[in-house]
Amino acid sequence: MKFTVALIPGDGIGPDIVKEAVRVLDAVALTYGHEVTYKHLIAGGEAIDQTGQPLPEETLKEASSSDAVLLGAVGGPKWDNVPSSLRPEKALLGLRGGMGLFCNLRPALLYSQLADACPLRSELVEGGLDVMVVRELTGGIYFGKRGRSEDGAYDTMSYTKSEIERIARKAFEIAMKRKKKVTSVDKANILETSRLWRATVEEVAKDYPEVELNHLYVDNASMQLVRNPKQFDVILTENMFGDILSDEASMITGSIGMLPSASLRSDSFGMYEPIHGSAPDIAGQDKANPLATILSVAMMLRYTFSLQKEADAVEEAVRKTLDDGWRTADIFSEGTKLCGTRAMGDAVVSNIR
Repeated sequence: MKFTVALIPGDGIGPDIVKEAVRVLDAVALTYGHEVTYKHLIAGGEAIDQTGQPLPEETLKEASSSDAVLLGAVGGPKWDNVPSSLRPEKALLGLRGGMGLFCNLRPALLYSQLADACPLRSELVEGGLDVMVVRELTGGIYFGKRGRSEDGAYDTMSYTKSEIERIARKAFEIAMKRKKKVTSVDKANILETSRLWRATVEEVAKDYPEVELNHLYVDNASMQLVRNPKQFDVILTENMFGDILSDEASMITGSIGMLPSASLRSDSFGMYEPIHGSAPDIAGQDKANPLATILSVAMMLRYTFSLQKEADAVEEAVRKTLDDGWRTADIFSEGTKLCGTRAMGDAVVSNIR
């Protein structure tokens, strides 16, 4: 199989971690007989420095014409004082909106090797934890009408039925490949958009009779995530609620450095990135944990290229690396082997081959 991947390393540790993820993808291609071509693109603070814009038109054009995008991280204190319209983070919104990426997948997976890092009592996560947050990405309050007056401001949350239906179908399709359970999160006791959300999700559920559907208000859902996280399989929710709940779910796993994400549209195209930030304080020092970015490659192989065996191989290589005791500083504990970014990449590549 031949495919083209756009690489946007970005800022801070972005280039460090993307480099290791590319080495892993190359190892997969060599082992399984695929051919990968790369496009090297800029966005975020690096793009501001070079072009004055966080998302150059050429980057969006070239990324859109690729089969998938692998993103590192954007932003950092260096660009804190630029105008809000030119913030590095605007590149993320521009990429998501410009490429029609409406579905954000945020897995929260607690690896047994890192169970001690979980902040919850051990009995709450005994046997492991595997939750998938499916977040609507291009609607809601982040994209609604907004404004300010001399003594006030407003942000508008709005959704159409079609926007809700397409993200709901993604959630149910993913649930069909997991434990066949969807928890839809809203605030239907107060918000009209949430009432439409709940009604539309229930309509879509009729096409997936094998999937169990239940509803939770967002405040209750946030409580249940720390009270009994194992009750969840797929969590479906709108943009702002998903932004908050996915971060909460990620911290239950104990390390933000281990978690990948995917942003998808209605076809197979997607953008893949770790959920952590750019960590400029350790950039270029061989200290960053590349595993979240490497696991983002596994998601790319699974969701864009439908290469299940290859995706499983990457995830198993990560597990084997953890079993062997290798740890970067963010996940290091007594009795394990401290290593740098490059050595962690070496170990995963070795376990694939």
